[in-house]
Amino acid sequence: MNTLTPRKLSLSDIADVRAYERERPEFKNQIMDMKLRRRLALGPFVSVIFENRDTVRYQIQEMARVERLSTDEEIQAEIDTYNPMIPDVGQLCATLFIELTSEEQMHEWLSKLVGIEGSLVFRLSGGREVRSMTEAQHAGQLTRDYVTAAVHYVQFAFTSDDIAALAEGGALLTCDHPAYREVISLTLDNEIELLADLRP
Repeated sequence: MNTLTPRKLSLSDIADVRAYERERPEFKNQIMDMKLRRRLALGPFVSVIFENRDTVRYQIQEMARVERLSTDEEIQAEIDTYNPMIPDVGQLCATLFIELTSEEQMHEWLSKLVGIEGSLVFRLSGGREVRSMTEAQHAGQLTRDYVTAAVHYVQFAFTSDDIAALAEGGALLTCDHPAYREVISLTLDNEIELLADLRP
């Protein structure tokens, strides 16, 4: 990322509806390709997508398009909501999806998976670990003692040593929730994307 470009979005970064319609086909294709490199599937029905400035801008643009948001105040409200999902240096931000397809599955699993938002762990070279945490704005909003939500927003805070360990390769993303223990190895494409978020 160009260090002269601010990470967080402002009103000037969000195109009006007509301008966005002109760029949308190409921009959407770019984002879909990017999300393939930034998505990790943990087991049969949990996936994690790591967000950055471009993915968040796409989400805001699509929201404005669908809901016909046009005033500065409406757009700024979306920016204020989604800017915390853009990682700062030394940070990863992700959306965790519990992808259930039936009422029966939802009834069974959303009660079993309470606390899953704190159960993601990067296992790095040298035995280093970085665990997920919930962004303060969302803490307590998406999980109750007896049921969790299907979508969570999580963050990971990396030290410089953690970043160096990720760059060495061989990293795993694991879920150590008692009801859902899963692991996936990061690909080189995954690592390149995440290191771009973590570094200045």
